[in-house]
Amino acid sequence: MNLACCVWAIEGSDNTILARAAALGFEWIDVRPFAFSSEGARQEIREQGLSVSCIAASFGMPEDARLSSPERDARFGAATYLDRTLAYGAALGASAAYVVPDEDPSSLDRYAAELKSVADRGGEMGVRVCVEHFPGSALPTAAGTIAFLREVGHPNLFLLLDIGHAQMSEENPASIISDAGPLLGYVHLDDNDGSRDLHLGLTDGILTEAALADCIAALRDIAYRGNLSLELHPGLPDPLDALGKSREIALRAMHE
Repeated sequence: MNLACCVWAIEGSDNTILARAAALGFEWIDVRPFAFSSEGARQEIREQGLSVSCIAASFGMPEDARLSSPERDARFGAATYLDRTLAYGAALGASAAYVVPDEDPSSLDRYAAELKSVADRGGEMGVRVCVEHFPGSALPTAAGTIAFLREVGHPNLFLLLDIGHAQMSEENPASIISDAGPLLGYVHLDDNDGSRDLHLGLTDGILTEAALADCIAALRDIAYRGNLSLELHPGLPDPLDALGKSREIALRAMHE
């Protein structure tokens, strides 16, 4: 397991963001689609000693594009967008990608059908496709997302566990990890007050170091081979300080 950070918490030009992530001690980063498209950005990633771990593939999807839409053109638009973002992530070296579910639970059958094709394309590119449980979406809980993935049964569809979201849905992250087993494809680390999606630094909300240690132990028990990533909010009073402190807390738990 390696520890990454979602670099959208860091402000600045491409080169500044990469330099700041490296200065904090990170060797792995998560990116959003087309975020590092400036000239020389890919070389700068390498020169800073960074590797791309994961891409937030559905971020920035056009408003009229939805995998679960009853309209064929909207589904095609979503699939086309994800094909582009998966390819972009693969070109940067990402081994994982994730999508956020659409909002209508009655459309999950259409969503599942389209998601299979997306997973096929990800597999061809060597990218694991993960689905993030997201409060307020058609898949608001981690347990429900696991059940959905088991029903879909695609070999390249996995769960992205966000421990902050699990706190909001009153689920035990360590238990979710154990239940997911080989379906667990990626992990986001963040904190909140249990009701709002705040993406605070670790232990700045209701998360305790003991609970985080339980998560790491559960990951070891299932022989998890993916990465963990800190996903903090860019609007925090001092995102760089929060990332630095959260990195120390996470590494302490990972190395106990």
